[in-house]
Amino acid sequence: MNIQSDEELAKAYKFLEQGNCEEAKKVLERAILYDLESEEVKFVYYCGSYWNDSIKNLPNLTPFEQGESLISVWEQFSTNLQEIPHTYPKAVYSIQKGVFTLALNAYKSLEDEKNPFQKAEICRKEGLCSKKLGDYESALSYLMQANSLTPASAPVLAEMADCFALCGEEKKAKVLFREAFFIDAQKINIEFLDSKLIRSLIDRVREKEYSLGELKEWIPVYGVLYGVFNVKRELRSLEIGKLKQEIYAKENEIKDANSDEKLLVPKIINMYFWLIDYYARTDDSNNNIQRCLLKIQALDVGVYKMYTTGKS
Repeated sequence: MNIQSDEELAKAYKFLEQGNCEEAKKVLERAILYDLESEEVKFVYYCGSYWNDSIKNLPNLTPFEQGESLISVWEQFSTNLQEIPHTYPKAVYSIQKGVFTLALNAYKSLEDEKNPFQKAEICRKEGLCSKKLGDYESALSYLMQANSLTPASAPVLAEMADCFALCGEEKKAKVLFREAFFIDAQKINIEFLDSKLIRSLIDRVREKEYSLGELKEWIPVYGVLYGVFNVKRELRSLEIGKLKQEIYAKENEIKDANSDEKLLVPKIINMYFWLIDYYARTDDSNNNIQRCLLKIQALDVGVYKMYTTGKS
């Protein structure tokens, strides 16, 4: 790459960080003339072109729609990047900074929202954007506010867990990840989870080629089997009663020929893992644990063997 191309590329990166893809494209068109063979220039131009129309359309949307649009397009953009053999991290970082700065500013303009549920969603998205910008302290502040408005929200807890993991606080992360996937795995957008702790688990389970819905239900199961979700909280008596009722309901549901067994099996297994943890802390628990293990064995022999032998 020659000096002129380097200079133009540096300018393009700054424009991308500002979310100004139109100017970045103009600069890159000059850079290409200086160096027709530069793969980096071509990739950066691809990034700018991909985002240009979406960003130009933002003024036509409400602030909330702007944030939602940017996050939605980012998810598709990230998926597309996985199909490209060689990407350039600096380019991805630059466009990520530009996109999530724009999204964060859009959500910040809505901080006077009075509806607690909508306010919680805005705070969650502010947390997500801050996390993507590397500001984990602010991200946790937003997410904790969201959690205070809507407690026990799986998406909020998952994002909090991700931030804790990114900050090196793995014990807190493991507790919250396990909690989030237990509450409602389907509501968690796993593509926006970034920490090595959870990404390694997701990628390992993904190798088993489950559908996206199945994958989400199996993540907490394999999280236990692989020793990732190994920090556990003690359930309260009221929670145990509710858990037993949910297990009973799901076991009846799975008997229905129209039920989605592929989703229900891992969900029920995960519930039994929680119940076993409770029994393990109580006196005279062996019989209850054995009954749970027999239920797991009937659902999935492979999981039963891994759980009882500790071999993954």
